[in-house]
Amino acid sequence: MSKNDLDTQTERMLDAAMDGLTPHQALIKASLADAANVAERAAAKEKNRERALKLLAAIEKSQAKAD
Repeated sequence: MSKNDLDTQTERMLDAAMDGLTPHQALIKASLADAANVAERAAAKEKNRERALKLLAAIEKSQAKAD
Protein backbone atom coordinates (compact mmCIF):
# COMPACT_ATOMS: atom_id res chain seq x y z
CA MET A 1 0.00 0.00 0.00
CA SER A 2 1.46 3.34 -0.96
CA LYS A 3 1.77 6.23 1.46
CA ASN A 4 -0.86 8.16 -0.49
CA ASP A 5 -3.31 5.24 -0.24
CA LEU A 6 -2.60 4.93 3.46
CA ASP A 7 -3.17 8.65 3.98
CA THR A 8 -6.44 8.47 2.07
CA GLN A 9 -7.61 5.46 4.04
CA THR A 10 -6.63 7.13 7.32
CA GLU A 11 -8.51 10.28 6.36
CA ARG A 12 -11.64 8.24 5.54
CA MET A 13 -11.44 6.41 8.85
CA LEU A 14 -11.04 9.70 10.71
CA ASP A 15 -14.01 11.22 8.89
CA ALA A 16 -16.12 8.17 9.71
CA ALA A 17 -15.11 8.31 13.37
CA MET A 18 -16.05 11.98 13.56
CA ASP A 19 -19.49 11.40 11.98
CA GLY A 20 -18.64 13.83 9.21
CA LEU A 21 -18.16 16.70 11.67
CA THR A 22 -15.33 19.17 11.46
CA PRO A 23 -12.81 18.98 14.30
CA HIS A 24 -14.35 22.14 15.78
CA GLN A 25 -17.86 20.66 15.63
CA ALA A 26 -16.65 17.39 17.15
CA LEU A 27 -15.04 19.31 20.02
CA ILE A 28 -18.24 21.26 20.66
CA LYS A 29 -20.30 18.06 20.55
CA ALA A 30 -17.97 16.38 23.05
CA SER A 31 -18.05 19.43 25.30
CA LEU A 32 -21.86 19.53 25.28
CA ALA A 33 -22.03 15.81 26.02
CA ASP A 34 -19.65 16.27 28.94
CA ALA A 35 -21.74 19.15 30.29
CA ALA A 36 -24.88 17.02 30.04
CA ASN A 37 -23.07 14.23 31.87
CA VAL A 38 -22.16 16.63 34.68
CA ALA A 39 -25.81 17.65 34.98
CA GLU A 40 -26.91 14.00 35.05
CA ARG A 41 -24.39 13.20 37.78
CA ALA A 42 -25.56 16.19 39.85
CA ALA A 43 -29.17 15.05 39.51
CA ALA A 44 -28.20 11.51 40.51
CA LYS A 45 -26.33 12.81 43.56
CA GLU A 46 -29.36 14.80 44.65
CA LYS A 47 -31.67 11.83 44.16
CA ASN A 48 -29.31 9.59 46.15
CA ARG A 49 -29.12 12.22 48.90
CA GLU A 50 -32.92 12.33 49.13
CA ARG A 51 -33.08 8.53 49.32
CA ALA A 52 -30.41 8.47 52.03
CA LEU A 53 -32.29 11.05 54.09
CA LYS A 54 -35.52 9.06 53.80
CA LEU A 55 -33.70 5.89 54.82
CA LEU A 56 -32.09 7.64 57.77
CA ALA A 57 -35.47 8.97 58.88
CA ALA A 58 -36.97 5.48 58.64
CA ILE A 59 -34.10 4.01 60.66
CA GLU A 60 -34.42 6.70 63.33
CA LYS A 61 -38.17 6.16 63.46
CA SER A 62 -37.78 2.41 63.88
CA GLN A 63 -35.17 2.89 66.61
CA ALA A 64 -37.43 5.30 68.44
CA LYS A 65 -40.23 2.71 68.44
CA ALA A 66 -37.83 0.07 69.78
CA ASP A 67 -36.89 2.26 72.77
